[in-house]
Amino acid sequence: MSNSRIVSAERVIHAPASKIFDILANPYRHHEIDGSGTVVQPKAGTPERLFLGAKFSMDMKMKASYLTTNHVVEFEENHVIAWHHIAQFVWRYQLDEVADGTLVRESFDYRKPWGLLILPLGWPAKNKISMEQTLSRLAATVETA
Repeated sequence: MSNSRIVSAERVIHAPASKIFDILANPYRHHEIDGSGTVVQPKAGTPERLFLGAKFSMDMKMKASYLTTNHVVEFEENHVIAWHHIAQFVWRYQLDEVADGTLVRESFDYRKPWGLLILPLGWPAKNKISMEQTLSRLAATVETA
């Protein structure tokens, strides 16, 4: 499958992968690092720690408030975590230890056929900017803690 409809951002974060992964696997901390400004809070009943197959719902706001339910589809402790929502677009974080910290790559995969519908809305480009901001916020959170 082509990766022409995957948008990503990456950054070296000066912290161990385990410290970064702990935040990514905790939906109650997602609002702290969200660079899009859309994540509000998890709904009651959301697990404190995600795992393969976990479902978690988040209150969101993009002009209007809405709810999204996500399903964890990849989970490898301290290395990769990914989830998708109802449209099956995948948000993925990959962590690789490097000499001076951890290379973190966030990606938005909209390869489903209906992914073409979001192109006129400019979401892929907006998501790239948001991902860069998310990685900056993630770095600020773990590098100072």
